[in-house]
Amino acid sequence: MSGTCEALQLKEDDVRRILACGSHIGTTQVDFQMEQYVYKRRPDGVYVMNMRKMWEKMVLAARAIAAIENPGDVFVVSSRPYGQRAILKYAAATGAVAIAGRFTPGTFTNYIQKNYREPRLLVITDPRADHQAVREASYVNIPVIALCNSDTPLRFVDIAVPTNNKSIHSIGLAWWFLAREVLRLRGTISREVPWEVMVDLYFYRDPEEVEKEEQAAKDAAQYSDQQALPPAAENWSAEMEPPTQDWGAEPAPAAAAAMAGGASPAAAAPAQAGGFDDWSAPATEDWSASAPGGDQWGGGATENWA
Repeated sequence: MSGTCEALQLKEDDVRRILACGSHIGTTQVDFQMEQYVYKRRPDGVYVMNMRKMWEKMVLAARAIAAIENPGDVFVVSSRPYGQRAILKYAAATGAVAIAGRFTPGTFTNYIQKNYREPRLLVITDPRADHQAVREASYVNIPVIALCNSDTPLRFVDIAVPTNNKSIHSIGLAWWFLAREVLRLRGTISREVPWEVMVDLYFYRDPEEVEKEEQAAKDAAQYSDQQALPPAAENWSAEMEPPTQDWGAEPAPAAAAAMAGGASPAAAAPAQAGGFDDWSAPATEDWSASAPGGDQWGGGATENWA
């Protein structure tokens, strides 16, 4: 399919990427229509796909996509979470329309509904998971390009790209290859210069891991900010002076008057503060004096009770 064109041949760097992501590793089952893309079967029963044929079909799919004049007429679909990040990145790079998540039935056939669309080309991640989109595309004669594993049925699929569509890294690499080749065929990027977009951006990321990484980055930033602050300067040479009290100062007027009258300052202080009784002062009444009226309890002394 790429023929003798040197620019479309499989490069050594791309082979390393395929081997690193395991894109050539299939499953333990094989569909009769996928046997032509199988290279061998390992002793553990896993089928291995031919990387050269994989690249030939990848280039063919890219040429079919680049032949569409309007990039918005190309729809990319992935209902599986592993491929949603990849198709969103692909759509942002090439201008295609991405349908990530559940595919609404009737999108290609029911013209009454609000989300009715008429694409010219459909690219899907997994024909098993995206069977609704593939079936509706067959009703309205829309060509279908699919990433197919060794056990994937090829019904209603026009261009099958043999690759591992169950691995996170393999799915991301396949969409990265498609985006790069489409941009090269359109003349957006040059083949002499490596594409600056990293393939890691097309890989699925777990939301919980992303939150953990963001929290760790925040903690590291806070720790670095604390380390960057200069330490507070402390003067240990300065001696603390003890509080001084002037014993030669004159006493308060109330205390001076009390001392002049013969009372102690401690006794005068409560009286000055709140007007309380001074129990320490000497008594002014003489309890030993005789009661008025003498000893006459029953009347006068001249009264005769007999």
